[in-house]
Amino acid sequence: MRPFIVSILLIIVTVAGCSAGEEEVTIDTIDAEEVLSLDPDADIFQFDGVIYQTNIDWVEELDLTKDVQIGEIKKRNDTNTDFSDDMSNKLPVGTKIFSAKERGDILLVEFYGEILKYLVVVEG
Repeated sequence: MRPFIVSILLIIVTVAGCSAGEEEVTIDTIDAEEVLSLDPDADIFQFDGVIYQTNIDWVEELDLTKDVQIGEIKKRNDTNTDFSDDMSNKLPVGTKIFSAKERGDILLVEFYGEILKYLVVVEG
């Protein structure tokens, strides 16, 4: 009987210890309206529910490699802040979107033979 009680206590302590130390981390993104209210000239697009923005100094300095194509701009909206996926305010329809081999928070687009770097926009 005694080994059974010890086993039960070990299970309870292990489960309690694991759940007490875990912390959920979330990243809150902001929408096109918030980004454009802070910077009306921002060059943005929305992909997979997230806004990405280019012309960020430290991002421009990174050496990134274009990986696989993950999407393309399907709509352009330069008149208001009501955005949906695959929509841009400056990039033309048909612009291809690529992942970057080195980073998951930056997407690359090929625009007239030039690679532009877009960083995910998050609150905080």
